[in-house]
Parts: sequence; structure tokens; C-alpha cells
Amino acid sequence: MDQFTLVKETLDKMGIPYEIVEHPAAHTTEEADEFIKGKEGVRTKTMFMTNKKKTEFYLLVMDDAKRLDFHEFQDLTNTKQIKMASAESLKEQMGLEPGIVSIFGLINNQEKNIHVYFDRAILDEKTMTFHPNVNTRTIFVASKDVLKFVKEMGYDYQILDLESFD
Repeated sequence: MDQFTLVKETLDKMGIPYEIVEHPAAHTTEEADEFIKGKEGVRTKTMFMTNKKKTEFYLLVMDDAKRLDFHEFQDLTNTKQIKMASAESLKEQMGLEPGIVSIFGLINNQEKNIHVYFDRAILDEKTMTFHPNVNTRTIFVASKDVLKFVKEMGYDYQILDLESFD
């Protein structure tokens, strides 16, 4: 089954409503934003990170307009030597390619070994947007349902108060 169908079927089974916008392949959040101009919803950036030894994995969802301060993330999560995970680790852990990372990659993580974090600032938004494991569509999901999805997939999540470093 292709990744997009897997996402849709998983959300349908959970009773989570969503809206899909199809568009040409978008390789950056800026490109994707162009295809969904005028539609309501916070544009998210999902970062897949690991520690130096590649023994711990982290998924952070934040506003795509924000830049991450890795030192702040480490301080807030009591971790050390965090960096972006390699394409190889991303494929291994989430079954995804770089440029299409989202919470929906958790569907493919059999080991349930990814720590999930959300920046508090986006949780006040009614709707979040993601690539549904493909970069030719954008999916709009209510923020409360994004959290429901994460829980029903078997993950706990933590909420961080990230500073804005534009």
C-alpha cells in the first residue's frame, strides 16, 4: 500500500476528519505554502532528530516560520548532542524520505522508539498542515485530532515552549 493511502486509511479508522489539497511536488515548506495560500491552518515543520550515537530519536512539530535553536531544545528535553537525523535513519525509523517528514511517519515506526514533541505555539491553532507521507499533497487536520492521532498510534508527547528565533 502506498504511503498516502496508508495515512488516509489510518485517519479514517480513527474517525479523524481531514482535508487534502493536491499539488505538484513540494520539496520545501515554502514551496508547499505556495500551493495552499489562503487556506486556514498553521504551516508546520516536522524535524526528525537523533543523538550522536543514534540510539534515541526525536520528532518535533513546530511552526514552519520558526527556526529551531538546538541548544534550547536540548535544555528543554534534557538531552545532549542532538542533530538532524540522516536520510538513512529517517528511512529506517519512519519509512520516509527527506522533505516529507511529518507525524504520519509514526505509522511506519514499528519499534515505537521516537520521542514526540510539539511547540506550544502551534497548539492554539485550530488546524495544522502536513505532508501526508508524500510531497504532492498537503493534509489539513484539526490540532486536537493531531494529538489524538499521536496518542492512538501509541506515543506520548510533550509540549515545549520554544522561543522564536527568526
